[in-house]
Amino acid sequence: MPTSMRRSALHAFPILIVMSLLAVCARAQTPAASSSAATAAQSAAQSAAGASDSAAEQRIKDLEERLIALEGQVRMLKQQAATNAPAGPAASQSQAAATGAAPESTSQAAAQAQNEPAATASRDQGASIGGATGMAKALNPDIALIGNFVGSAGRNTVAGIPSMEMRESELSVQAVVDPYARADFFISFGEEGVALEEGYITFTALPAGFVAKVGKMRSAFGKVNTMHSHVLPWIDRPLVTDNLVGGEDGIDDAGFSITRSFAGPMGIYLEATGQVYRGDSADVFEQHQKSDLSTVAHLRGYHDITESTNLDIGLSYARGHNDAGFDTTTSLYGVDATLRWKPLRRSIYHSFIARSELVWSQRQQFPVEQRAFGMYASADYQLGRRWFMGGRFDLADRARDASLRDKGGAFTVTYWPSEFAQLRGEYRHVNYAGDINANELRMQVMFAIGAHGAHPF
Repeated sequence: MPTSMRRSALHAFPILIVMSLLAVCARAQTPAASSSAATAAQSAAQSAAGASDSAAEQRIKDLEERLIALEGQVRMLKQQAATNAPAGPAASQSQAAATGAAPESTSQAAAQAQNEPAATASRDQGASIGGATGMAKALNPDIALIGNFVGSAGRNTVAGIPSMEMRESELSVQAVVDPYARADFFISFGEEGVALEEGYITFTALPAGFVAKVGKMRSAFGKVNTMHSHVLPWIDRPLVTDNLVGGEDGIDDAGFSITRSFAGPMGIYLEATGQVYRGDSADVFEQHQKSDLSTVAHLRGYHDITESTNLDIGLSYARGHNDAGFDTTTSLYGVDATLRWKPLRRSIYHSFIARSELVWSQRQQFPVEQRAFGMYASADYQLGRRWFMGGRFDLADRARDASLRDKGGAFTVTYWPSEFAQLRGEYRHVNYAGDINANELRMQVMFAIGAHGAHPF
């Protein structure tokens, strides 16, 4: 169909529709009865008018259906006109001449037609680049960087920290390897150098519901040992972690882990983990020969007490060789408990978490085996949407000399400007063995960029 005929048809359809509707309205308003005064004639006129109204309503319905059909045909004609529209300058000029356009308008149409190929190519190139970018994003891992700046004021002659330091910048690289596994890498940049904090692959599709990890990872001993520094609810780690479980690095070694979750009695969720490591973990374990492997076992029980409250309890065990001799070993026993309260319907900006860990250390060394104990108990309350406050009590013997005991505590206030930044202040008091007191006021600024995956619950 020529372009001029299509346009004429497009203009004619609305006119026909309007004329038909006017005719119907006129017929509907025309008197259907004569001026006869007879009662029988009036009744006949009323019934005739009712029949006429019914016929008019039916006609209106028919016209509405025709209108819908005509609208569909108009849309089809518009689509055909857009598909078959000429793109060249000559075609634009001929179309302008047929419609009576001025020469100036014709030149503008020609210029637009000349620019169309470049614009089309640009759009195609952009789509191609966008597709490549989308595909590349699907293949690239999630990358994030977390900065951890710490400042300190006060006096601590036993375990003090600098007045200001960029304690850690953690780079995380995480991605799904294939439908059966995912990989996680956490690289720590500090003022003393670069270290691989964790790097492992997780196999999530093993038979019987088993989950396996292979690589370098933090062990599942207790709660605090599994946490990265930026996840801690305090600026420092508890004394029991420093004295008995390896401090900042903790039990962090190369090896493999197997985990199995299953339902226990009375609605309790159970998770059992077994891990085997090379045998080198800070000053806790030390490998003298290849057979000096260290082992870790953890049993976790989780139960929802109410809709807003849950309880998490764990039992831990770790064993490995130490640096006191060729055949000397260290065994660790731990109990941890976490109580969480988080209302889901009311007071959504209020929450409470209570944590505690108890650790027993049995270290073989000359001349006497050392049996030390340590624990901490903490509570953190959410005051509002962005404000948190909490306190912690510490008590821990020293692994190499259980007769020395350190005690202390900390009070923290945390402000979250957003999900990607955190400001925290902490007052810390420690009474070290030998009646050495330390009082410090610490400040922490943490910030994150990129997509950082969630840590275990």
